[in-house]
Amino acid sequence: MTKPKLSLYLAAPRGFCAGVDRAIKIVELAIEKWGAPVYVRHEIVHNKFVVDGLRAKGAVFVEELADCPDGRPVIFSAHGVPKSVPAEAARREMVFVDATCPLVSKVHIEAERHFENGLQMVMIGHAGHPETLGTMGQLPGGEVLLVETVGDVAGIAPRDPAKLAFITQTTLSVDDTAEIVAALKVRFPAIVGPHKEDICYATTNRQEAVKAIAPKVEALLVIGAPNSSNSKRLVEVGRAAGCAYAQLVQRADEIDWRALGTIGKVGVTAGASAPEVLVNEVIDAFRARFDVTLELVETAQERVEFKVPRVMREPA
Repeated sequence: MTKPKLSLYLAAPRGFCAGVDRAIKIVELAIEKWGAPVYVRHEIVHNKFVVDGLRAKGAVFVEELADCPDGRPVIFSAHGVPKSVPAEAARREMVFVDATCPLVSKVHIEAERHFENGLQMVMIGHAGHPETLGTMGQLPGGEVLLVETVGDVAGIAPRDPAKLAFITQTTLSVDDTAEIVAALKVRFPAIVGPHKEDICYATTNRQEAVKAIAPKVEALLVIGAPNSSNSKRLVEVGRAAGCAYAQLVQRADEIDWRALGTIGKVGVTAGASAPEVLVNEVIDAFRARFDVTLELVETAQERVEFKVPRVMREPA
């Protein structure tokens, strides 16, 4: 039987960013250096396939430091942790490695610098997300006011409206964040912003690629986890850019083939914590059902690389 023809538009950049790649390497090197088990506070990155793979190698994932024994190494996830976490690890004389993405650490440093200059923080981010919790936890309680939407801007009550700065989670929608920043500047004209935008290069690049693909396709599949902020933003960006059917899938077996029906143009991308092997799995699933023509839609090239901490490069 002749397969129906399908044009598959593949986003570039997509998938792993430098911070995710670095965090995974840190866990792998820790297992190699200290042996199993190595404990990881929170999922090292938000992707079940990656986490399951590291678990099979000897990583044990826990939510709190209290769940880690004193005698084994612990790694802090790429999302960052409140200051209280490494302080407690040091008090317990634990061996710990911080796998926080350097671009998240940049936001932490900004927050501290503004605090030292007498400014109260407004953080644009998602309540309860580990990156938001980690960033807010860099400063004393009450020093960071969280806003999630433009509507939230009207409800915050800073100590001094003339002494404010804003920071953002690194994985937000670029367009939505711009609207919130604009609202903050209208209400607080003296508010200070970051020297360089906090939303990371990988988040921005992946969203731009989706914007380029969305008008060309009838459906967009984003490969990523349901707890991955940057992956969920790609779905939202795809819909806003003109693709009504944009869905998040973790693996090829989650594709709703009935919903796709007989469409002829599909876009595929992957969140920053989704490995390329899952992209290839999805492409193979389409090729099993369609006569696929693959087209790369490249909007940027990424050459960013972050080194692992020195302790991971030294012999045991």
